[in-house]
Amino acid sequence: MRARQLSRWTAGLVAAATVGTTTACGGTQEASTPTGPERSRPVGAQRAADEAAAEKAALAAYAGYLKASRTASRRSDPQAPELTRFLADPLLTRVRLNLRQAREHGAVSTGTLRSEDPTVVSVDLDAEPPSVEIQDCVDASGYRLVYLEDDKVVPGTRGSRHLATATATRYPDGRWLISTGTAHQDQPC
Repeated sequence: MRARQLSRWTAGLVAAATVGTTTACGGTQEASTPTGPERSRPVGAQRAADEAAAEKAALAAYAGYLKASRTASRRSDPQAPELTRFLADPLLTRVRLNLRQAREHGAVSTGTLRSEDPTVVSVDLDAEPPSVEIQDCVDASGYRLVYLEDDKVVPGTRGSRHLATATATRYPDGRWLISTGTAHQDQPC
């Protein structure tokens, strides 16, 4: 019974600790004069610089998200302050729920979770709010959920090397936070 209950949340916990990025190209300068809402939209070199800055900030948020998730998972601490520095809802709530469930079952994460190749796949600065899509190959093969009382591995928590995706969103205060993340465990990389 204990193993069956754990299988649902362990997959979520490992999945919540994995996400990724990709690169996008800059826009081109238009020959005509923009009108209306387009008037304030940067073009050419400025647009490319804005997208490059967004990519850099999103990748930094992604790296922070992975580090904060690993740190919180080692203690199964859903209130770890570093989580709110890099995550936003709905991902923040999902990660906290998984950490709380691990804590309630007396389990913590051990081992190594590696991000192998985060890449930005798209940048949309015109969206409300602006967003950056990230793709990564995450190696969770050495990452395990174990019971604190006996150090035994929680059944069903074997990690793998798989594709992970994430969305970084720019919030009104200017911070880029990871708001969604998915571990595609059915897609090895």
